[in-house]
Amino acid sequence: MSLVAAVENGKIVESASESSLKKTSSSSSGMDKDAFLQLLVAQMKYQDPLEPTSNTEFISQYAQFSQVEQLQNMAGSMDLQRASTLVGQHVRIKTTNTSGDTNYVEGKVDYVTYENGKAYLSIEGNQYAMDDLDTVADKEYLEAYDLAVEWITEMNKLPYVANISMDEAEAIDKLKEAYDNMSDYQKGFIASEKVKDLNAYVERLEEVRKIAEALEAAKGEETEGSDETDESEETEGTDATE
Repeated sequence: MSLVAAVENGKIVESASESSLKKTSSSSSGMDKDAFLQLLVAQMKYQDPLEPTSNTEFISQYAQFSQVEQLQNMAGSMDLQRASTLVGQHVRIKTTNTSGDTNYVEGKVDYVTYENGKAYLSIEGNQYAMDDLDTVADKEYLEAYDLAVEWITEMNKLPYVANISMDEAEAIDKLKEAYDNMSDYQKGFIASEKVKDLNAYVERLEEVRKIAEALEAAKGEETEGSDETDESEETEGTDATE
């Protein structure tokens, strides 16, 4: 564990790895085969001597203990086998810290460790519980998915097409540029309806720009006309004085 921790507002911020390991540690305190065996021994030790447990009941309880042990061993073996197949894969881990904040960590699984019946994934030098595994996918897929989510989020911030002005020009230009720079694979994550919306925004923005240019040109002509009038009046005034 690292000896350096992030501090925010005077409090130590728990890393995603620490949250994952702590949650696994606390969840492992439930009923297991050792606890089952202790209960069985305690039952035999403190049984009523006048009505002792019959051999049939003892054998039945022992059989249950053996079944629990076998099931746990099987589950642990399957968990390790599943975790081992993730080595070299790109995964996303979802953890929740003590404050209830959700954190996502992405990266390639370097190796897998197995301790106390639990599998742990090593990502960029940090350990994460197998229970916190959220997604296993190709890195290109995750990047394309995240890019699409970010792009659509920005699109949804725009007002209705008919209500846009030059204030939204920069945002629309960036969305158009971002979409044009996407690969065909990345564009496949954008719904066709959103692409139509983008084209509608681009077309409307061209109209808004033409209107803005026309108004600017008219304003310039008006200013020039006003200057010429002032010069003419000034000239006439000078002639009259002479």
